[in-house]
Amino acid sequence: MKYLFFSIVIFFNCGPNVPDFDEDVAFDYLLAQCEFGPRNPGSDGYYAALDFMITELEKYADEVILQDFSYQEQRFKRKYDLTNVIARFNPDSAFQTMISCHWDTRPWADQEENRQDRNQPIIGANDGASGVAVLLELARIMAETPPPIGVNLVMFDGEDMGIPGENETYCQGSRFFAKYLPIPMPYEAINLDMVGDKQLHLPIEKYSLEFHPELVRYLWKRASKMGLDAFDMTPQYAIYDDHVPLYTIAGIPAIDLIDFKYPNPYANFWHTMDDVPENCSEESLNQVGRLMVDYIYNRENQNW
Repeated sequence: MKYLFFSIVIFFNCGPNVPDFDEDVAFDYLLAQCEFGPRNPGSDGYYAALDFMITELEKYADEVILQDFSYQEQRFKRKYDLTNVIARFNPDSAFQTMISCHWDTRPWADQEENRQDRNQPIIGANDGASGVAVLLELARIMAETPPPIGVNLVMFDGEDMGIPGENETYCQGSRFFAKYLPIPMPYEAINLDMVGDKQLHLPIEKYSLEFHPELVRYLWKRASKMGLDAFDMTPQYAIYDDHVPLYTIAGIPAIDLIDFKYPNPYANFWHTMDDVPENCSEESLNQVGRLMVDYIYNRENQNW
């Protein structure tokens, strides 16, 4: 049984030429972002985080693109200059995919129980930093082991400046990206959002199942074979997230990996002052990161 178990792990997890995802490095990336403080547009932490991401990605990527745009948020009518950050790997490959997240944090802790704190910006360890942490570790990996396909890592800005109940006030970075594609049209897209909380639970998001059912089934089945127990093959909710503009505006088949389960004591940190690193875990980042590495280095062998 020892030898059988060992062969299964090698086949489904490591495999030839499939590098390891380092959860400790990823968590360090999460911590580094949070040390800048809140990264809501216009804040000191925002500009520090932007410089940090650009510096890291320029060490690893074949090309880094900054896509600048402006947006006036609808709550206080303030206008901000925003930036999507795109890092390209193997840009000459015929097959191009993209993996995305948002890097900005919520300007207002509007879900905070303490009313006095509801206009304060959040740290956003899970809601923002977790996705960026995974993408930065993927960038490091791909610099050391060039991917067999084209991979575009995209960090969207302006995702979390919206008004509850008004979907189109959210996801401004992905909306602008989809309208004015700064890269060749990718074949498909995977968006990561809130993937770091300690009790990670990733059911199938229903818009994803509509937009790209083949990729959803493939990834969740791979997760099951790899023993990634955070992934749940039950469709449970539909979330307006950055994958929606990618599909509805640009026509990119896009899916979302997001933990938005209620009731859940960890999900209750959403848009509150308690969205801090202490409520995130290396293991959660590892489950998502391992699946993304497996996808990158095995995708060219899949024909649906």
